[in-house]
Amino acid sequence: MIAECVGSLVQQQEIAEILVIDDQSQDRTAEIVRELTKKYARVRLIESAQLPFGWVGKNHAVSLGAREAKGGWLLFTDADVLHEKKSGAKALGLARQHNVSLVSFSPTQITEAWYEKALIPVVFCRLGRKFSFDDINNPESSAAAANGQFLMISREAYEAVGGHVAIAGEVLEDVALARRVKEAGFPIWFSSGIGIVSVRMYRSFGQMWQGWKKNLYRLMGADFPSIATEIALALLPLLLLAALVSGAWWSRHDWHLGVLTALTSLGIWLWLYGRELKRNQFVSGLIWYGIPGKLLYAALLLASYLSHRKGVLAWKGREYPVGTSAASKR
Repeated sequence: MIAECVGSLVQQQEIAEILVIDDQSQDRTAEIVRELTKKYARVRLIESAQLPFGWVGKNHAVSLGAREAKGGWLLFTDADVLHEKKSGAKALGLARQHNVSLVSFSPTQITEAWYEKALIPVVFCRLGRKFSFDDINNPESSAAAANGQFLMISREAYEAVGGHVAIAGEVLEDVALARRVKEAGFPIWFSSGIGIVSVRMYRSFGQMWQGWKKNLYRLMGADFPSIATEIALALLPLLLLAALVSGAWWSRHDWHLGVLTALTSLGIWLWLYGRELKRNQFVSGLIWYGIPGKLLYAALLLASYLSHRKGVLAWKGREYPVGTSAASKR
């Protein structure tokens, strides 16, 4: 993944240097990047030492990169992200066009396994409702968000808000940074990254479960009423569908009526979910994964809530205590 990501960046003239931070990885990342440094003069490997107390791993890694970078604009991205040609130029163009200090894209989500096709669209449809691009991009609104898979920020704004040092323990570092930037009076721009950047977030069910378990609680409100509401919104249509079918059967004991009610209700539900997918620019064929997706989403919301209530999150071999505004390494 890292080789493809770097390969998609080196073709862009706007990107003067590519700093890859190896955060004590257990795979071949460092070895692969060392080979890339021989091929591309702009690529440099920085190896992270032991994680300091009070830091989340990613925040420490990107902070090291920002400290070493020389440019007036900083682009933070992940190893599994693929950048289309001129993604950097497009981001810089948007920054100039809208006179903003932070530009972020929500990447095209590549889904291959059934569980990705089920869960990922449901999550991003809900995020699309919670984090409206129009509100985020409105300087008069307090709404702020960004996606750390593509987050470009001017050095001036980054240093003015304290960079990642100021959000060292934040699990949702991208949203936290965007909030600090906007609160400091720097305008931001967040939009769809379709045709600009793409990503396959997780390569196994376990990775997907652990990743969203870490993030969903904070993304969806970080309190019990918000999580309960989200779970209800996910399950209520399915419960209503079951209730309608059961009611039709028990009222007349007519299996024809039960089947007709089930098919009609399911058709309406799929149509509504299809409209939601279209609004969020997902392909319509994903409607058939909607029911397992809603069930997975509800289960993950509950798991994320319970993890935060327990006070410990596990991510990539590390544990972070949660429940306060900042996490610390254990």
